Amino acid sequence: MSNFSYIRGLGYHVPERVYTNADLEKFVDTTDEWISSRTGIKQRHVVENETCLDLTFEATQKALKNAGMEADELTHILVATFTADTIIPSTACLLMERLGLKHRIPMDISAACSGFVYAVEVARALINLNPDSKILVCGSEVLTSRVNWEDRSTCVLFGDGAGAIILTSEDCENSGKVIDVLLSSEGESETLTVRGSGSAYPYKLGDVVGEEHFIQMQGRSIYRKAVRSMSSISNEILAKHGFTTKDVDLLIPHQANLRIIEAVGKKLELPTEKVFVNVDKFGNTSAASIPIALAEAKEIGAIKSGDLVLLATFGGGLTWGSTLIQF
Repeated sequence: MSNFSYIRGLGYHVPERVYTNADLEKFVDTTDEWISSRTGIKQRHVVENETCLDLTFEATQKALKNAGMEADELTHILVATFTADTIIPSTACLLMERLGLKHRIPMDISAACSGFVYAVEVARALINLNPDSKILVCGSEVLTSRVNWEDRSTCVLFGDGAGAIILTSEDCENSGKVIDVLLSSEGESETLTVRGSGSAYPYKLGDVVGEEHFIQMQGRSIYRKAVRSMSSISNEILAKHGFTTKDVDLLIPHQANLRIIEAVGKKLELPTEKVFVNVDKFGNTSAASIPIALAEAKEIGAIKSGDLVLLATFGGGLTWGSTLIQF
């Protein structure tokens, strides 16, 4: 049995509405210069009447079209998110219904910004158990539903969007071979949190929503740990398969902010042209960040046949991971 899985289709979707930094200046105590110089973000896409399910559905439709597949060919639906429409049912269950499917295996996966890479590893395991599986793997977030617009240090960072891939055991034309995934974590409960709605923070009807319902983060600590963790696990996965960073054609890191992206690229001794960046257009979309970047990179020709692509991610939990793909 092959240990490889193959990316048969990719797609992404973001809301039409855009908040530029100038737009944020109108209701947040910030400036375009402050945001741009510290994060590299120029704009972000923001939902208007859409939900996490809506974004996921649109990204899925594009991935299916790219793969030349129909929805009823899917056997599993995995959605990485922490901003689901509802606690129950899961976004994956709602997506199955929206796609008109029954008797599939849907599940949401929670690993914050690392969620998509974690979901890819779950999909690889499922494919090895049942090589006939055709698995939809999505990362989707409506982060603007979980930002405190009065917290200028965090609200400027995040945007909404979804990305999707379809994984199978079958190699086909223009597919990408997932060589390996490495994951790691550090049980840590303070650096990056959204505590509200959890059972440790019960509330009753009529309670006022507090700061615990929104993203809270310790930016300096995250910067240090993200750079160290993403670069370390990237070197580890490359060495495991006899590669060095010189073999990498494109690094797609989690699009947290430009400073982290540039620091990881520097640690890995990769030239800027080999580090994919779209955080300026989309902001930090958490679990959707890497699948959006992967799908866009393929769409615009930044990934070519034969390229070795390295994914690196970091998120709350703390969680991090890396994926190696040969296109």
